[in-house]
Amino acid sequence: MTLTATKPHPIYLAGRWVESDDPLIVTNPADPATPVGATYHATPAQYEEAVQAAVRAFEVTRTLPAYERGRILREISAGIKARREELARLLSMEAGKPIRDALVEVDRATLTFRLAAEEAERMVGEVIPLDLMASSKGRVGFTRRFAAGPVAAISPFNFPLNLAAHKLAPAIAAGCSIVLKPPSKDPLTMLTVAEIVDAAGVPEGAVSVLPMSRELGDRMVADDRFKVLTFTGSPSVGWRMKERAGKKKVVLELGGNAGVIVDRTADLDWAVKRILVGAFAYAGQVCISVQRMYLHDEIRDAFMEKFLAGVASLRLGDPSDPATDLGPMVDTAAATRTQRWVDEAVAMGARLLAGGRADGTFFPPTVLENVPLTAQVCSNEAFAPVAVVFGFSKFDDAIRQVNDSFFGLQTGVFTNDLGNAWRAFGELEVGGVIVNDVPTYRIDHMPYGGVKDSGLGREGLRWAIEDMTEIRIMVLAQPQ
Repeated sequence: MTLTATKPHPIYLAGRWVESDDPLIVTNPADPATPVGATYHATPAQYEEAVQAAVRAFEVTRTLPAYERGRILREISAGIKARREELARLLSMEAGKPIRDALVEVDRATLTFRLAAEEAERMVGEVIPLDLMASSKGRVGFTRRFAAGPVAAISPFNFPLNLAAHKLAPAIAAGCSIVLKPPSKDPLTMLTVAEIVDAAGVPEGAVSVLPMSRELGDRMVADDRFKVLTFTGSPSVGWRMKERAGKKKVVLELGGNAGVIVDRTADLDWAVKRILVGAFAYAGQVCISVQRMYLHDEIRDAFMEKFLAGVASLRLGDPSDPATDLGPMVDTAAATRTQRWVDEAVAMGARLLAGGRADGTFFPPTVLENVPLTAQVCSNEAFAPVAVVFGFSKFDDAIRQVNDSFFGLQTGVFTNDLGNAWRAFGELEVGGVIVNDVPTYRIDHMPYGGVKDSGLGREGLRWAIEDMTEIRIMVLAQPQ
């Protein structure tokens, strides 16, 4: 089923490889005129077949023993590892991701499926004493988690492999069937992974990987046959999905405009090194990319001197070159929108310190200061290689400024003051506080998600499995 230049990759429908009359051409963001390959959009009839198969397959997956779920997940992990170079090259071409970052994403997916196997084998419950009053004497409770039902999953373009893995892997671990809608901009990576999933022997109909139109995706969101909806993408789309999702469980991993605080006690060289990565990796197209930088007044000048020197050294170019730091944005529309936001900030009085001018789909690392808080690059999610600089004199003021946002995914805090670290953990309105690293940090077994407009629920294998299962209690009464 490997991709060729002449034949589109078929789509994976409930254990079968099928085609449709609606082709989907995939292009290289670094050279939009050059096709990477092609596949198909699923038709409404194919969608219906996939959903019916998922409903039938759930009767098998929900009773699949832990050792079998673990085996499937370990074989998928091993299969991804065995095809590491191939998957990374494909991911780099269709997503425009620098090849060294693409290799890391493949490695993370390998870990994600391996961790899911371990979690599948330790879905433990509790023994709960119930004899807390005389009338409940002789009772004891036992809890266990049961698979919730078929899962509808929608994954985004920026991590086409690992963010899809964070839906597929916990679904298999929990005993759920799943229909996955991969991103239309870069679906070929997950369709290739579907070959590995198929070879691992998932129950017939348990997994479908179907590129589909927005209209068909909307139908999936509202489909009551699914018991869980898990979506990663933009806040505006995600919250509208929740309104249409009906009674199903909903997990939303949405956007942010992540802040980072650099305290006067911070190790500046380390902070600069990590924030260069946090702000500009994958051209800033990461929902926990550093967008707002809060620098203590005492170290601001020293930090900015080092930081701007680092920005100047970043290499923008061909994502297939291992020396490239930043590749293109996903398409011309994204680069054009970024240009409009930067121009707006400058027109409102911001000072441009680096970058600021698009070249096709490429946008250089851009740094702004003196930006009004009402500018789009401050108040909304830039999702671009753009960082905005602010100062502060009191640590509590930095916390307040970070919290002055519609979003709340993660925040980085560079400090060697333990009191400030604890204060940040207690006061920041975010899903994760990352001390002495950037908010862009994530490893795949930690709980990951946000508050406010940034989402609902948590990913990370153990926590995703909790969202894909229902807890049930059995009470045993001893006759009196």
